[in-house]
Amino acid sequence: MKDPIQLPLIADEPWLEPFEAVIKKRYDNFQSAIRTINDYSGSILEFARMHEYYGVHFDKIRKGWVYREWAPMARQLFLMGDFNWWDRNSHPLRRNHRGDWEIFLPFEQYKNTFVHQSRIKVRVIGANDTDLDRIPAYIRRVIQDEKTHDFAGQLWFTEKEYVWTDQDYSLQEAKQMPLIYECHVGMAQEKLGVGTYREFEKLILPRIKAGGYNAIQLMAVMEHPYYGSFGYHVSNFFAPSSRFGTPEELKSLINTAHRMGIAVIMDIVHSHAVKNVNEGLNEFDGTDDLYFHPGARGYHEGWDSKLFNYGKWEVQQFLLSNIRYWLEEFHFDGFRFDGATSMLYQHHGHTSFDSAEKYFNAEVDEEAVLYFQLANTLIHGLKPKALSIAEEVSGMPGLCRKVEDGGIGFDFRLAMGVPDFWIKTLKHKLDEQWDMFELWHELTNRPKKEKSIAYAESHDQALVGDKSIAFWLMDKEMYFSMSVLEQNLVVDRGIALHKMIRMITLSLGGEGYLNFIGNEFGHPEWVDFPRLGNDWSYQYARRQWSLVDTPHLRYRQLDLWDKAMIQLAHDYHLLATPPAEQLYLDPDKKILAYERGGLIFVHSFHPTESFFGLPIRMPEEGTYHLLLHSDEKIYGGFERLDKSISYPTDPDQQVHLYVPNRVVMVMERKK
Repeated sequence: MKDPIQLPLIADEPWLEPFEAVIKKRYDNFQSAIRTINDYSGSILEFARMHEYYGVHFDKIRKGWVYREWAPMARQLFLMGDFNWWDRNSHPLRRNHRGDWEIFLPFEQYKNTFVHQSRIKVRVIGANDTDLDRIPAYIRRVIQDEKTHDFAGQLWFTEKEYVWTDQDYSLQEAKQMPLIYECHVGMAQEKLGVGTYREFEKLILPRIKAGGYNAIQLMAVMEHPYYGSFGYHVSNFFAPSSRFGTPEELKSLINTAHRMGIAVIMDIVHSHAVKNVNEGLNEFDGTDDLYFHPGARGYHEGWDSKLFNYGKWEVQQFLLSNIRYWLEEFHFDGFRFDGATSMLYQHHGHTSFDSAEKYFNAEVDEEAVLYFQLANTLIHGLKPKALSIAEEVSGMPGLCRKVEDGGIGFDFRLAMGVPDFWIKTLKHKLDEQWDMFELWHELTNRPKKEKSIAYAESHDQALVGDKSIAFWLMDKEMYFSMSVLEQNLVVDRGIALHKMIRMITLSLGGEGYLNFIGNEFGHPEWVDFPRLGNDWSYQYARRQWSLVDTPHLRYRQLDLWDKAMIQLAHDYHLLATPPAEQLYLDPDKKILAYERGGLIFVHSFHPTESFFGLPIRMPEEGTYHLLLHSDEKIYGGFERLDKSISYPTDPDQQVHLYVPNRVVMVMERKK
């Protein structure tokens, strides 16, 4: 006899019934964890306040600064810095029964030395007899010495708090239909160097606003010692990267984005941490299991980094407090959780997910599942309309269902299979080999009640060793043949397919859409940060906006198409509508048509043939007209279609269309 109280996830997905016990146990584990948290802290919101206890804080009652650190197995800690002329012995911390170390610095004694912008470190004599100068775990700012390249914590005592003016900003639209512009502050400028928060605010935000995107996803916010890690080897989880500017300058960027109506999502890295001992958390108290799993389980071979122990109470508090800190201190509007697949499985996703059993067997890290449930509960408790997005490729059932439904609590998952499909197609198939059935399946195969963010390519596809879609399509011709004053068959094909790939991904692939900075106009080449292998060059760690700003180059045509496409999504609330209904599919003609949000999309991927009088059955009788098509001259097309023509349905409810090759047509029924 079935349990009369069936979780909604099981009721909606009957194929999960064999795993009901596991799913229910996950929910029971979550409820048990919440009860324990409530007993200890009163609520999960209060539980996530450790950043207000640890680190450096001014105690108004005692009139001085308190510095606290969690390092239970350490033998001794000493605070040092500019304030004591880097004396490694003069300021020992005292340990309490919980393994917390503390020191108090009276204001009157230290008011002239323990000051804004001065540097500090903590000397840790570890359980393994190491004697190392470390950076405090909860430090709010870290800087690098230009001469020695050494990193140190920096005190940040600004006289005035930043004044926010974003009180009228509403997250409603971005939550309902996120149109995300993925970007990296450092590589966002054209100059050969590192861009700043100020430059991004002044020069890039207006471009994003003009493009119609309602959200940005900021990469590399958390401090990382190696710039070339793209921000994914985090050392200091509470410190916004100082290489881009000050905390106030990051706040100003976010404030301005909000005033433009743009949400700011943070690419948060809780999947792993840099293994560096000098800059990061690794072996902080002289053991290998303070924040991370001990031994082999605590090391990710593929990423050469350390893995958090999500089942540990103090680690949960550290990471949950990190979430609260970024939401409240910097007004972020949500998170894209990096490496969710790696977190969810002890094999880190290195298997084929060819059976449902693999989502529920012993290789699933149930402690990570619980952490995600707690994290999503906290996010939506603090900011109900905040966005929570998982970078997850396995298809874990219930990932984007509410925790009380038996799910994990995310709002969206990234449709990671879609860009993989496009790259494989471009790499391994001739145009005449493209499979329309496979294309439809890849872009529509998702759980009915779980939302996806579709994208043709993100930063992953543009990294060195791979190519952007534009570069796969046009390669070296992008260097010589992008002028509107010349004809080039390779470029003509590339321009046509670039537009089609983006439109079909946007309109068919999910409930949200993502584009990586510059790819909307077909930015050439790849992304490669300064490193020894490229002689520390910034040549490929930048965005060449002059390409799209030059009127006679065809990058402008792709940019105009992207703007028209995003505007269409806005005007018809396209991604907030139910999934598409297929109207027509012909594998030989390579034509695919569907309806979504009251619009009819007709794609012809045929490389050479155009079709006259093609009959396509419409959802309703009436007269249809062309709203938008990719063959318009301003978008780099050949003007083979006439938007003034009307298309009435015949007695069989069909319209008869002229469909040129390599074109997407968007139609609407006349009211």
